[in-house]
Amino acid sequence: MEELIIQLMEQYGYFGMFFMIFIENLFPPIPSEVILTFGGFMTTYTSLTIPYVILSATLGAVLGAIVLYYVGTIFNVEKLEAFTAKYGKILHLKVEDVARANAWFEKRGALAVFLCRMVPVLRSLISIPAGMSRMKMGTFMTYTVIGTLLWNILLVSAGAVLGASWHTALEYMDVYQTVAYVAMGIVGVGVIYWLFKKNKA
Repeated sequence: MEELIIQLMEQYGYFGMFFMIFIENLFPPIPSEVILTFGGFMTTYTSLTIPYVILSATLGAVLGAIVLYYVGTIFNVEKLEAFTAKYGKILHLKVEDVARANAWFEKRGALAVFLCRMVPVLRSLISIPAGMSRMKMGTFMTYTVIGTLLWNILLVSAGAVLGASWHTALEYMDVYQTVAYVAMGIVGVGVIYWLFKKNKA
């Protein structure tokens, strides 16, 4: 996978960056860390420049996020509530839990979009619940662009600074990803426990 990414970017430059990041947003297992840090490295030995690499990556990411947002609008809250009403007992969930979660996302969703845009895999998937909750497109775009831009600037710049040693950045990203997932896992378990206790009561 890494070799294919590198070949496409070396052959197509800015468009290669745009296309790979767009695809990465639709299929999260493709590592944006590799694409962005290598893109930064490319600015040290090609005619590519850091600002345009960041711009290309940001445009690709935002376009991919918009696609997933509209995918989310297909799976609206009403359908999720109907699914919960039918199978909720198996999952220890109630329709009220879905409504409560949706209300939380409507209130805190902008922050969630912003933060998750800087977490591998979740940076793509967060667009789906945003679409499900019908977050205002202006709000969604604002926080998506800001979060994406910060992520892209950090990794492209790291690749440019490290040069031929750009792989080093990936080692730090692995640590960052692990810490982020563990933290979110702890929060998730806490929320599930709270819901279980509330429903049991």
